[in-house]
Amino acid sequence: MAAWSVLKRLFHVVLFLSQLYVFSGRGSLSFEHFQAAAQALQDQAPSSTMLPSIKVVETTVMPSYISKCPSNGLCSKLPADCMTCNMNHSCIYGKPVTFDCRAKPQVMCVDDNHQQQENFTTNMTCQFCWQLPPSEYECTKSNSSICMTVSCPRQRYNATCTVKDHVQCLGNRVFLKMLYCNWTGGYKWSTALTLSITLGGFGADRFYLGQWREGLGKLFSFGGLGIWTLIDVFLICVGYVGPADGSLYI
Repeated sequence: MAAWSVLKRLFHVVLFLSQLYVFSGRGSLSFEHFQAAAQALQDQAPSSTMLPSIKVVETTVMPSYISKCPSNGLCSKLPADCMTCNMNHSCIYGKPVTFDCRAKPQVMCVDDNHQQQENFTTNMTCQFCWQLPPSEYECTKSNSSICMTVSCPRQRYNATCTVKDHVQCLGNRVFLKMLYCNWTGGYKWSTALTLSITLGGFGADRFYLGQWREGLGKLFSFGGLGIWTLIDVFLICVGYVGPADGSLYI
């Protein structure tokens, strides 16, 4: 046991001395040797270990107005959304006027000789968009059924109107306009007149037009002894008596 204890202590002393020799800087595991070995490993690293470059793909966003612009069409005939013009609002109303215009980016157009150009002139009539004739703009009719078409004076409703693409004008191309009530509920003038002539004495014409009170009156009075029937034939013929919902005949 004593010999084993002596050997064990001797082993610890040798181990301590070897570690002290290494950390003193004279051993093979010194810091300088470690740094040199690390630099050598870095120099010998293959170039294939580098991360591959990432190729960025550029995407071109097409403007929303491109879909309205004809390809290689006449510049003077381009829709208003496809060009930018120097408008002169001091022109004389109703008179012809010429404006200097430029095609918007990514819009391709040509002149009369089929030569590509960017700057050009366009001719138009000096007037604001809301002054255009009804054939040159389109209006929504979503609110037209809330007013009566058969009334005195005639009723109007607010409508949102948009100028057609090929029409040039001054000011905003979207505007509000008061339009006459002109909607229809599907009643036919020919059907109403036929019923008034044939079955008007029983109030069939008034029932057809949705005027059930007047229809009951004609039914129980036998058409007002024929007088009311003749009057209704005349009033429906001239369009004075119309559908009860205030719409127009079709």
